[in-house]
Amino acid sequence: MAVATQSLEELCINSVRFLAIDAVEKAKSGHPGLPMGAAPMAYVLWNHFLRFNPKNPKWFNRDRFVLSAGHGSMLQYALLYLSGYDDLTIEDLKQFRQWESKTPGHPENFMTQGVEVTTGPLGQGIANAVGLAMAEAHLAAKFNKSDHTIVDHYTYVILGDGCNQEGVASEACSLAGHLGLGKLIALYDDNHITIDGNTNLSFTEDVGMRYEAYGWHVQSVEAGNTDLEAIHKAIEAAKAVTDKPSLIKVHTTIGYGSPNKANSHGVHGSALGGDEVKATRENLGWEYEPFVVPDDALNYWRQAIDRGAKLEEEWNKNYTNYKAKYGAEAVELDRLLSGKLPEGWDKVLPIYTPEDKADATRNYSGKCLNSLAGVLPELLGGSADLAGSCMTLIKSSGDFLKGHYENRNLRFGVREHGMGAICNGIALHGSGLIPYGATFLVFADYMRAAIRLSALSHAGAIWVMTHDSVQLGEDGPTHQPIETIPSLRCIPNLIVIRPADGNETSGAYKVAIEAANAHHPTLLALSRLAQPNLPGTSLEGTTKGAYALSGGEETPDIILIGTGSELQLCVKAADQVRGDGKKVRVVSMPSWELFDKQDEAYRESVLPKAVTKRLVVEAAASFGWHRYLGFEGDMISIERFGASAPGPVALEKFGYTVDNVVTRAKALLG
Repeated sequence: MAVATQSLEELCINSVRFLAIDAVEKAKSGHPGLPMGAAPMAYVLWNHFLRFNPKNPKWFNRDRFVLSAGHGSMLQYALLYLSGYDDLTIEDLKQFRQWESKTPGHPENFMTQGVEVTTGPLGQGIANAVGLAMAEAHLAAKFNKSDHTIVDHYTYVILGDGCNQEGVASEACSLAGHLGLGKLIALYDDNHITIDGNTNLSFTEDVGMRYEAYGWHVQSVEAGNTDLEAIHKAIEAAKAVTDKPSLIKVHTTIGYGSPNKANSHGVHGSALGGDEVKATRENLGWEYEPFVVPDDALNYWRQAIDRGAKLEEEWNKNYTNYKAKYGAEAVELDRLLSGKLPEGWDKVLPIYTPEDKADATRNYSGKCLNSLAGVLPELLGGSADLAGSCMTLIKSSGDFLKGHYENRNLRFGVREHGMGAICNGIALHGSGLIPYGATFLVFADYMRAAIRLSALSHAGAIWVMTHDSVQLGEDGPTHQPIETIPSLRCIPNLIVIRPADGNETSGAYKVAIEAANAHHPTLLALSRLAQPNLPGTSLEGTTKGAYALSGGEETPDIILIGTGSELQLCVKAADQVRGDGKKVRVVSMPSWELFDKQDEAYRESVLPKAVTKRLVVEAAASFGWHRYLGFEGDMISIERFGASAPGPVALEKFGYTVDNVVTRAKALLG
């Protein structure tokens, strides 16, 4: 095919293909096959359906686009560049996969404007998209009026065979079908190739029938390489179905145009190589130098700039009229979009005295959530079928269900991983919503990938984890977290808080809400059994991560450091050790991350370097505590799996008694 015979559509589609080919070739790393095969569907979607403004990537009512098959990231970077996003230049495309470039190996929302969520771990993107669609549905139900529709955007996804094999996608898409999210449209790049080879090796199910069983509207485009009209009609039909999410199976050829590597796993995860790039150029009639886009194609793609400006201008006019008629609602929406919390929101957090009845921190958490729900309409969430155990129901709201999207209690079902990814999507919607997801702490392992991605992606989610130790009791070692808290503390950018009582739980929520508003996730580890409200605990101290509960006035002989339910043991043991004439400081340390953020003077005031005799008491593995213990320190920890027994018995058998704390403290003192 000679260049002169190529239609404008072919020029536009091949521009995407060869930008991807050239960038991967220059980097000698990447996945060229997906962009080469998916370029036609991306061309139709971005030029005929997707509503966005390249000059204002954060325009609120834009459609959201998610490349769930994030290994094909050059597809998205090419689309962003061609459409006129200022953030990406040809030079940026040439820096694909290089140090601190705007074009990393997989799409990262914090690196590249126009990338909504971080994808790459397969299945996460489509699950995030379910969260994005839920956020749109919630806001539309809350703010739209019969005469003014101001929240009205779609979530479009391109996903692949790998995404459809991952369990997280199944969890999230099952829930999406149940909820009837009609503005979620997924284009399935059905090319039958994964890294190991043809999907016949391991994946022969009928994906379309599976999605139909989920409650999705399913279509198929047989000639996805060339039939642009069929792709167009399928997306139109998907938009016409308003009560179901839609899956469009687009049959494509991975590496389309490559004479020797198309339709093989050889084009999935590595550059084509110089000879094959040359052959592909000849095969597709592409006579342009690397990274050169013909003017006709670029001018056509860049029509998105004027189109987007007009769309936003029309929406702004509509919103101005909305404000004039629905002032109170507009004020609330403006606040959400600005990212500002209401003045004095934290004043509703409960404060306790030692005279108040003891209670589990999971119950204190439930009181915080319900108090905050009254002043923070942006707060919504739920649990993985454990609302009654995790105490996460908002009592003033109903359930978020089909036809009732205005409600704030999200029913995730037994889908921990899906819950995590969906919450990330809600947090990254860009509308100020603050989602929370809850389960037992040990099941954080089921959703660890989503928790990690919340930290990586700067997604302001709150993870509410209950039943935090062997104190859980009779359910035994399968449900008793031992290594879980230490392992979560290893995740960068994740704030882990293990409060001891009511005041510290309130402090944890103050931190969590402020962190979520600043696009950082927080994980709360909460107890099942009742905890007394201890003298000296405080909301303010909790926000600093660690503080002296007692004995802070003078240099101590020994420091007892406790977290969560074990702090009370330190308090009682300190009184006994002081009876021997020793100076004892009790430090509550609910959060390493918060403490490490304090200045050196404050950290020294709490844990003086000169005091080397320190005893940590926490019902978990000791991993990581060495940084605070020093060479003379000791810890009462658990270095094996738990046991099935009543909670108090399990604690006693593992050494969590006042007597043992006293004994270990005296041993340190010599």
